[in-house]
Amino acid sequence: MNSRKVIRISSKRQLTIPQKFFDKLGFDSEAECILRDNELVIRPLKESGGEFAAEILADLVEQGYSGQELVKQFKIMQKKIRPAVEKMLEEAERVAEGKSEYYTMEDVFGSEDK
Repeated sequence: MNSRKVIRISSKRQLTIPQKFFDKLGFDSEAECILRDNELVIRPLKESGGEFAAEILADLVEQGYSGQELVKQFKIMQKKIRPAVEKMLEEAERVAEGKSEYYTMEDVFGSEDK
C-alpha cells in the first residue's frame, strides 16, 4: 500500500518526516539519502552486512572463534562490509562513465578454451 503526503522544505533545506511514516519504516537517528534518476529516496539507515551474516559467522567459527570473542570479531567484520560494497559501487560507476577500465569474466578467470 502506497501512502503520499506533501511536506514543506525549510529555507535550510530541512524536512520533517511524517510521524506515521517515521514509525512504520523504523527510522532512528540517521537516514540514508539516495539520488536515483530524478528521485530522492530517504530510508532508514540499516547496519550493512546483515545479508552476509551467515557467511561471516561460518568463517569466524571455522577460524576457531566462539563465545564473546566470536561476537567481537563478528562486529569488526560486519563493519567492513559497507565500505567494501560502497567501493565496488563507486568503481562500477566509474566504469559505466568510461573513467575506469573494466574486467571481463575471462580476464578474471581465464578462458575455458585451453
